[in-house]
Amino acid sequence: MGGIGSGRGLDPNEMETLEQRVRDSLRDRVDAHKRNVFISFSSDDLSEVNLLRAQARNQDSNINFNDWSLRKPFDSEAADYIRRGIRERIRQSSVTVVYVSENTANSRWVDWEIRESLAMGKGVVAMHKGNTPPRRLPKAITDNNISVVPWRQDRLANIIERESEKSQKRRS
Repeated sequence: MGGIGSGRGLDPNEMETLEQRVRDSLRDRVDAHKRNVFISFSSDDLSEVNLLRAQARNQDSNINFNDWSLRKPFDSEAADYIRRGIRERIRQSSVTVVYVSENTANSRWVDWEIRESLAMGKGVVAMHKGNTPPRRLPKAITDNNISVVPWRQDRLANIIERESEKSQKRRS
């Protein structure tokens, strides 16, 4: 009998498989018509990113996604713990949107988040406010020829959709 109290514990591989099935199930239940997006940004740009989040929640906006990014930094100095938490958020997403500003190249985490997203086969797009991108970009953007586009709702919505579809094809 494999029921509760049987005395048989799950081995680590079974537990990992079960956890992944639960995560996949939860991800699939979140507004299926929306794309799951991880937003990578410098903590100095939180107010700008919150504006993007608000636009995505607006019924009249054509930006339509589930935000899997962090609302606040992990309360830890342990880099491995932080990486595991961020990695799981990226895993739940199909696209990483990188908000780039003059602060971004100095961020401790943005470059790593971009590289991790790419390693997982996720679509990545960088966006900036205004007419011209910042002079300095994270090295992962330039190393991987990632598109850097102006923050315009119509264009961002189309790019999120395109990158999500590419990500799905890579995983198939």
